[in-house]
Amino acid sequence: MSLNRDINNPDNYKLGIFYFNPKDKRLIVPKQDRYRGWTLNFGNIFTYIIILGIALAITLYQII
Repeated sequence: MSLNRDINNPDNYKLGIFYFNPKDKRLIVPKQDRYRGWTLNFGNIFTYIIILGIALAITLYQII
């Protein structure tokens, strides 16, 4: 399966820890070591929208 090969390709990681692959449309992908959980695909624009939404929700919660 091509997507699993992409996960194991070190060229798809920025700074060795951030998965960045615009060709992979998944938001959440398994980490290189599948026993360590999941990570976000920073090559997908919706990842940034989710992070911004979480940060905004935390900020609004602190203000209210």
